[in-house]
Amino acid sequence: MSWDKGRSPRIAFLGTGAQGASIAADFALAGLNVTFIDQWPDHIEAIRQKGITVNLPARTINVAVPAFHLCQVAEIKEPFDVVFLVVKAYDTRWACELIKPVLAADGLIVGLQNGMTHEDIAEIVGRERTIAAVIEIASNMWVPGVTNRQNDHDESWFALGALDPKMQGRVESVATLLRNAGRVEVMEDIRSAKWMKLVVNAAELIPSAIVNLPLGDAARLPEMLGVMRAAGYEAMQAALDDGAKIIPIIGLPPVTTNHPDRYVDQIFEEVLKTFSRPDTLTTSLQDWRKGRRAEVQEVNGWVVDMLRSHGRSAPINERVVELALEIESGKREAHVDNSKLLIETLREFVEHRDGHQELGKLQN
Repeated sequence: MSWDKGRSPRIAFLGTGAQGASIAADFALAGLNVTFIDQWPDHIEAIRQKGITVNLPARTINVAVPAFHLCQVAEIKEPFDVVFLVVKAYDTRWACELIKPVLAADGLIVGLQNGMTHEDIAEIVGRERTIAAVIEIASNMWVPGVTNRQNDHDESWFALGALDPKMQGRVESVATLLRNAGRVEVMEDIRSAKWMKLVVNAAELIPSAIVNLPLGDAARLPEMLGVMRAAGYEAMQAALDDGAKIIPIIGLPPVTTNHPDRYVDQIFEEVLKTFSRPDTLTTSLQDWRKGRRAEVQEVNGWVVDMLRSHGRSAPINERVVELALEIESGKREAHVDNSKLLIETLREFVEHRDGHQELGKLQN
């Protein structure tokens, strides 16, 4: 890479909502050559007029940055060395096609996203130009040009890894850039790491959105913790069926248990303890409150499809997907009473398995 040899890299963040903007702002403050690209016109105009503002737990930062609307990507003349993709998982393919013409010949796309988007990126720009990533930050955005990041650098965590083993040496250069925004681990088995994050996402994102509550409040609802854990257990089974390994993520110590369900509990507990605040809304609930669709198929639907392909069922995730799609179609409201339907599904599953003892485990 030419920028490894003394030239400052040209960096773009494609998707500068709550997560992307807060990370990209750190890059700008570090003096890096970073460009914001986003699809929200008011957001781009606000950044142009007042810079990007990031409210952190104990400080606020503001920095001026170049900002482009999607329709202006075709006007960009000089290619980017690194593009951090921070769009919704379902927007991955078109976003990669959009940015591909202005990606340097040896440039990289880093998918800072939920879901298993790395293969979509690779199909469009090539495995040799794809870096898969895992991100753990809580943030929200309601006002153009202003993001509220609930985890400062010491509580923000990322993992990076190349899809092509021959390109793994390039990952450290990208990790050096990303360390301006938080803790970064370079992983050989990034695919397993992404599966482990999907496991916890299946437990938290859509289930808490369905009951229209902050993550912590949803987990404290009577019997809802059991539902969320069960969704995670099914996701872990899907991961193992797909060949993933149980590996530590989000800064956890090396895995000391061979019991998949116990590790799900461990990851989920760490997310609730370290990466969640009393008012933390999952990205899925934020999407719904803004009138957008959430990453239903890309998380819980992915679990359902993977287990189905291996001849297994996923009753909890199937119910989560069903209720989520009803909410998105306007047939149902996101409401705390929906917890009764999720709990009913869990009880039916446990009774079918004749696992009264298992139900107790889920609820504790």
